[in-house]
Amino acid sequence: MRINNNLMAMNAHRNLGITNSGAAKSMEKLSSGFRINRAGDDAAGLAISEKMRGQIRGLNQASRNAQDGISLIQTAEGALQEVHAMAQRMRELAVQANNDTNTNDDLAEIQKEIDQLKEEITRVGNKTEFNTKTLLNGSLGVQAQNGTATIANLTAKGISLDVSGVKSGATLTFALGTTADPKFISVSDGTVTQQINIDPQDIKAGATLNFDKIGLKMSFAADVDLTDYTGSGISLDQQTITTTGDQIKFQIGANGDTVLNISISDMRASALGKGASGFVNSLNDVNVTNAGQGFDENIKVIDQAIKEISAQRSQLGAWQNRLEHTIKNLDTSSENLQAAESRIRDVDMAKEMMEFSKNNILQQAAQAMLAQANQAPQGVLQLLR
Repeated sequence: MRINNNLMAMNAHRNLGITNSGAAKSMEKLSSGFRINRAGDDAAGLAISEKMRGQIRGLNQASRNAQDGISLIQTAEGALQEVHAMAQRMRELAVQANNDTNTNDDLAEIQKEIDQLKEEITRVGNKTEFNTKTLLNGSLGVQAQNGTATIANLTAKGISLDVSGVKSGATLTFALGTTADPKFISVSDGTVTQQINIDPQDIKAGATLNFDKIGLKMSFAADVDLTDYTGSGISLDQQTITTTGDQIKFQIGANGDTVLNISISDMRASALGKGASGFVNSLNDVNVTNAGQGFDENIKVIDQAIKEISAQRSQLGAWQNRLEHTIKNLDTSSENLQAAESRIRDVDMAKEMMEFSKNNILQQAAQAMLAQANQAPQGVLQLLR
């Protein structure tokens, strides 16, 4: 029997320390609800769960961004609803003014209401705002301005015009000589090419060609003259398009490459109905008292304005529907990711309670055994008597 080193007590003390540590960890997990409270609990699990947390918070914020986007779109669409109503009223008044039962005084009174409607349409365009951003004055639409450049001596049977963007429904005007062979013209923004096949038998000098551009809305107008055609070479003067304006960008995902860009055209009276008539420049110039202007010209401009407003409202509605689906998808993704993060990070309360109960019992047993081990050396005293 040895008394300097009580191996039984040392062993009981070591096991008691291990049990105490396990009980403390179980208590920490049960009180916090987390399986991982520090990196030492699960280093790999902590790293994975932190990445998931970043994605979850990004998805939740993207959902709120999309909701803000819907609010902006609803603000713009609500204003355009009134602009629509005013344009319809202007058309009604124009039809009324075309009746020969009206006197000049009657036409003047009708024109007064039309003028007030035009002013209100312009005011709505200038003053409709969301979070201080003006929505309908054209500042959130992309427009093109003219410039010049020259391309000469092309050897391929094709002409390529590189522009920054083309608005849906924009026009490109060509003048072809009578001896020109069939060619094609492509319009590209560097990533998407629109190829237009041209048959000279079908295109006359000054003809207008309509086309759409995928993915980006911009206004575009250019005149291209094909001249001095010899063999496979061709020379022409090209209009280079420079875009101006801005777009609204909605961050609708947790990562930087998930954005939705939208643009809203100028919805003021001076911008609506342009190009519909050779006599009336825009909705702002509708005048029922001007006999030379004519009923048909007024109606053309008003109908074009109504068409443009309808198109813009339809586009806003499409964006809103897309954002609503985006929100649903973001919320579902966030929910699933939170479930995955929970499986890694959160503690199983029932399982951990079993572990805590086990450690608690072992703790009490170790304390009892330590007490017994401490009593063992006292047996040496019996040998000394």
